[in-house]
Amino acid sequence: MNVRIPCLISFLMVASISGVMAAPAKAPDCADWPGSIAYGTLKNAGMIDPDQMDFTATKATRLAAEPRGHGLYREVYHITFREKSGKTFDVITTSDASNEECSMSGVDVFIVTAHPGPGL
Repeated sequence: MNVRIPCLISFLMVASISGVMAAPAKAPDCADWPGSIAYGTLKNAGMIDPDQMDFTATKATRLAAEPRGHGLYREVYHITFREKSGKTFDVITTSDASNEECSMSGVDVFIVTAHPGPGL
């Protein structure tokens, strides 16, 4: 029997338990930070009335999270705000985040004025 195989198996078991072979860090889920900034942007621009908003219907979908080095990720979100009347406001945001802090940069807010859908 080859002595190297049990040694390799033992090393792999110890390494996986101790975290030496840990998986790469997962991008943080930081939808609240760009969502808050986007809401403030729409409100300050006079595009939405806070009294008419249905905050329970706000939806944020992360479109991308690209590692930028040093534990930072560039995150892109599509956020939809909904008024009680059903009218929606869509924005795309970009910002940097880490697993320790969501507000590692400012938030760029892009207002989506039309989303015609597939085939149009």
